[in-house]
Amino acid sequence: MRKDIKRINLALQGGGSHGAFTWGVLDALLEDGRFEFDGVTGASAGAMNAVVMADGWLDGLRARRDPRESARVALQTFWKAMGTRPDAFALAARWAGLPSNSLGNPMLLWFELLSQLYSPYQLNPLNYNPLRTVLEPLIQFDQLRARAPFKLFVCATNVRTGRVRIFREHEIDLDMLLASACLPFAFQAVEVQGEHYWDGGYMGNPALWPLWYATKAKDLLLVQINPLSRANLPDTAQEIIDRASEISFNASLLHEMRQIEFVQRLLTEKRIDPSRYKRIYLHMIGAEEKMQTYGASSKYNTSKDFLAELFALGRATAQGWLEMKFEYVGHVGTVRIAETFL
Repeated sequence: MRKDIKRINLALQGGGSHGAFTWGVLDALLEDGRFEFDGVTGASAGAMNAVVMADGWLDGLRARRDPRESARVALQTFWKAMGTRPDAFALAARWAGLPSNSLGNPMLLWFELLSQLYSPYQLNPLNYNPLRTVLEPLIQFDQLRARAPFKLFVCATNVRTGRVRIFREHEIDLDMLLASACLPFAFQAVEVQGEHYWDGGYMGNPALWPLWYATKAKDLLLVQINPLSRANLPDTAQEIIDRASEISFNASLLHEMRQIEFVQRLLTEKRIDPSRYKRIYLHMIGAEEKMQTYGASSKYNTSKDFLAELFALGRATAQGWLEMKFEYVGHVGTVRIAETFL
């Protein structure tokens, strides 16, 4: 490994089309070329980004091309395919004269009302999932299972037990990836090996603990797309629902951050054996202030203009982080866990 290459773990949050922000972050990191990945954990859109990037990286290795550039191409291909899908939410907003990310998007309000009365088993009896048509021709799962370029941890929630399920690179298939992004009011639960799964964000957005046991890298870079805090008190039904959902999807992450902070403090105080517990250098790339301006309906907005806007925001944020924080990677964390998460 070259001396200027740093090996890190990545943690990629889910959040629907807001995952295009993560696409921009990854594009900048891959273009920079100074990182290798030990493990990547992701839920929902984060899992999509992780697996697509791994498949592209592997394709580059097989073709004896720059794997980072191949990974960038794969991510671009995936998100461009997402941007060509019919976008009923954006069309409805345009028809109503509203911004596509507006909380008052009529299509979203209609869908949420309908979902309280009828389940996906009634509204979508054929179990159509547009993500399947995008992912199936794009990812070569058989080759990825045989020779993944880095460790993968895809998070899903077991409907029966309520526990998180981590799918690994050596077993990953299309259904496992779809399970990680299965919103229960939008899609039927995805069956994998006799169990049924919903979106991984409920129990791990994303799950961090697998990285402690299965990787050696000390540096963990979290790409944050779900706001942790809100300045204004939600006072409409829609705002309350949206904020409750955000809190739910951040709960597992906050819980794991408390555990990390506790262990790191004990290590610093020399109260536990450093040979048994890993020192973690935590870093984070996010644009929380800007992401707060997007309403919940924008997570369903897959218009190419909106995805391009998020991509550009992610790239610019990552480039700023690289300029200011890269030198600390491998030496010290750049996020104060207690101040940020606790």
